[in-house]
Amino acid sequence: MFLEINGFRMAYESLGKGIPLLFIHGFPLNRRMWDPQMQSLSHHLRVLAPDLRGHGDSESVEGPCNLDMLADDCVKMLDALDIPQPAVVCGLSMGGYTTLAMYRRYPERIRGLILAATRAGADSPDGKANRDKAISQAEKDGAAATAASMLPKLMSPKTYKSNPDLIKQVERIMTSTSVTGIIGALESMKTRPDSTPYLGEITVPTLIIHGEDDQLIPFQEAQSMHAAIPGSTLVLISSAGHLPNLEQPELFNQAVDEFIEKL
Repeated sequence: MFLEINGFRMAYESLGKGIPLLFIHGFPLNRRMWDPQMQSLSHHLRVLAPDLRGHGDSESVEGPCNLDMLADDCVKMLDALDIPQPAVVCGLSMGGYTTLAMYRRYPERIRGLILAATRAGADSPDGKANRDKAISQAEKDGAAATAASMLPKLMSPKTYKSNPDLIKQVERIMTSTSVTGIIGALESMKTRPDSTPYLGEITVPTLIIHGEDDQLIPFQEAQSMHAAIPGSTLVLISSAGHLPNLEQPELFNQAVDEFIEKL
């Protein structure tokens, strides 16, 4: 399904009825990463998953991009689908950065937060330099080079041994991302603000999910967010890396279900 919003054609998925639960994908992925959640949780929730600009089936948008723009896109999608009530928003990695931007800009639209495999802090100088290198690599060699550099670090070592089909699936998703989308996402992450000072002001229920074997974002980042967000819940998923929702979907879905039941 598609919507025309903010000057581009956004692809999205919408299933089920009930409390709206918005899933925001990570980099350089798309809404297909949420398939195990969409199918399972749509039996009792209204689950939604967009492709961010330049990812999946959504159109690319030339020019500068930042997290506020991605957050605005998601809210515009809710408006276009006539969902005025506050939604639970679940973002993974870059999707988590976007989720925090949504809360900062539109707190009245959010009923609860699920922050998966993400962090609150901004990029360090070294991190920004690495983003610039990744942009140059994408410009020169395309999405396949981006996928090749990220794929060995995305999942738990156990997943690489036990689930080769999942590895191929994730690779297909990443290589389908447009170069414009990759560059826009990298620029958005590089320039994102430090959300750490705002964590103590979060007043909605918050669930933090992290993979035990995450090679990209250390578990200590999740612990820091948990300590700073009042009343938050922290779930560590074993035998999972940076994509716990795909590597251990049943455990991930259980954590989300239990969190939403308490709402």
